[in-house]
Amino acid sequence: MSRQKKAQIIDSLQEAFAKCSIGVLTDYRGLSASEITILRRRLGESDVRYRVVKNTLARFAAERAGMADLATSFDGPVAIAFGYGNITEPARALADYIRTSKSSLTIKGGFLGDRLLTSDEVITLSILPSREILLAKVLGGMQSPIAALVNCLTAPIVGVARVLQARIKQLEAE
Repeated sequence: MSRQKKAQIIDSLQEAFAKCSIGVLTDYRGLSASEITILRRRLGESDVRYRVVKNTLARFAAERAGMADLATSFDGPVAIAFGYGNITEPARALADYIRTSKSSLTIKGGFLGDRLLTSDEVITLSILPSREILLAKVLGGMQSPIAALVNCLTAPIVGVARVLQARIKQLEAE
C-alpha cells in the first residue's frame, strides 16, 4: 500500500473518530466476507458504519484525533462500528446480531467521546432503553409527586362539592 493511500486512510479514520458519537471495537475473527456484508447492512439501517481497520493506521488516527488511550486497544483483528446518532444503537445492533446469528463476533470494548468503554459497559449500553424512553421516565418521575400533591389538595374541596351536590338532590326530592 502506498504512503498516499495510507495517509488517506488515516485521515478518514481520524475524521470518523472525531465525528462519531460512539465507537464499538469488535474482533471479527471467524466471520466470512458474506457475514461481514450482512452485518454491515444491518448496522447501516441504524446509521452505523462498520470498518475493518489496520491496527497501525488506526493507532495513528486515534492519536491524531486526541484519543491516545484508545491507541492501545488495537491489537489483533479489529473492526470498528462508528455510531453517529443514538449512542445505544451500535451496541444494540451488534448485540442483536451476535445473539441472532450465533456468530463468533466478539465485542472488545469501545469509546464514548474521550472515555474508553469495556466490553461489559458496551453490553450494558445495548440493553439500555432509548433516550426518548429514558426522558419520558424521568419526566414521569418528576410529574408523579406533583400530581399526588394536587390530588391531596383538591380532595377536601371535591368532598365538600359532593356533599353539597347530594344535599341539592335531597332538597329537590322533597
